[in-house]
Amino acid sequence: MIELNNATAGTRSGEADTYQDAILPKVSRTFALTIPQLPPELRRAVANAYLLCRIADTIEDEPVFSAEQKRSFEDAFVEAVIGEVDPQEVADEIAPLLSSSTLDAERDLMQQLPLVLEVTRSLSPSQQTSIVKCLRIMSHGMHEFQRKAGLHGLPTLHDMDRYCYCVAGVVGEMLTELFVDFEPQLAPHRNAMLQLAVSFGQGLQMVNILKDQWEDRARGACWLPQDMFARHGVKLATLQSGKQNAGYAATMSELVGIAHSHLRLALEYTLLIPTRHAGIRRFCLWAIGMAVLTLRKLQLNLDFSAGVQVKISRKDVARTILLTRVLCKSNKGLRWLFAMTARGLPLTPLTAEWSEPSTPARTWPKRSIPHIADAAAWREPADVEEARHR
Repeated sequence: MIELNNATAGTRSGEADTYQDAILPKVSRTFALTIPQLPPELRRAVANAYLLCRIADTIEDEPVFSAEQKRSFEDAFVEAVIGEVDPQEVADEIAPLLSSSTLDAERDLMQQLPLVLEVTRSLSPSQQTSIVKCLRIMSHGMHEFQRKAGLHGLPTLHDMDRYCYCVAGVVGEMLTELFVDFEPQLAPHRNAMLQLAVSFGQGLQMVNILKDQWEDRARGACWLPQDMFARHGVKLATLQSGKQNAGYAATMSELVGIAHSHLRLALEYTLLIPTRHAGIRRFCLWAIGMAVLTLRKLQLNLDFSAGVQVKISRKDVARTILLTRVLCKSNKGLRWLFAMTARGLPLTPLTAEWSEPSTPARTWPKRSIPHIADAAAWREPADVEEARHR
């Protein structure tokens, strides 16, 4: 059971909301575009959840922090969120240590942690619980992967699945819980949506990994799967931009196909949302549309050497917004739009684990991640009961 300390709630709610609205576009133009599409009751919670996830990400991405410091700071951050330590003390300790590699807006966000948490404290208990669960899994998972990061990449595609779950799939699950809490009529679809949410997150994260791979390498990290590239004779540890070969292109095309498969499932997730909630649908559809457009750019430029070369244009974004607004309430129309946008993309079948029947807490890849599989507090009640009888 996750217990939250609400003792400081409500003291500066107006100032906190103003700050949250002002800082969001400074740390993410994409989410500053999509989050306002949500109903007000959801918008506040989702924006707050995103900012907290961004703080966790800022700590983990800081190059001057040692692995031990990152773990200590992540733990202190989560403790501040749940009210076990003073958030001002945590902010005052971490913010001054952030290097010039951290954006000014991210440094300010870290410094204003107490203000961000004013909004968190004012959310409903169920919303807070969903957010805290996500942050705990994310912060622990990011640390485990970051401490092993290097130019050699991740050992296998399954490890890439695990990484994507810890940084994105868990966010999809959190959003699902917030959506179901907001719209109880989604409850019959909850289990299906939780499973599809992991694919949703994986699809979006894979697009980021593929698009940002050269910038990641410049920072000494690579999140691509060694095993897939090795089958085509490519060693990730020695990979250099501008010197990619046919084996690299073949593997990249295969990974584009996997991301495409996940984004198809993301569309199925979106179509489960009632048409009367057009704002929630747009929130999902715009993310899917921009991801598919980026995959098209990647597939047409497999020899790219910088993320800017595969960045989608403002015109493409505007077109996506317009078409999804027009077709938002038509499932048939949205399937057609997705098919047209994804036309020409490879489609790689997902591994068998993705289609195995399971409860939400035992879906792939979370059941293969020790710190999640072994933590009873993060499981569904049915899974806890099953574990007691094993």
